[in-house]
Amino acid sequence: KDIEYIRSYYYNKLELTRFSSSVGKYVGFTEYGVRNAAAWNNNPSELSAMKAQKEVYCLNNIQTDYTAAL
Repeated sequence: KDIEYIRSYYYNKLELTRFSSSVGKYVGFTEYGVRNAAAWNNNPSELSAMKAQKEVYCLNNIQTDYTAAL
């Protein structure tokens, strides 16, 4: 339950938008990023797809990652 999936979008080393599984939605950090985040947050299929990524990437690989780290 303490695993978090984060997907960030950058341009010229500036973070525009970020999806965080703990927040459950996109957050924009620039004017352009805020507009994109609002559009993506209004799309239920986009949000559900991003929420599913936590299970796809994190939960299925956590045992492998812990074993490799130890």
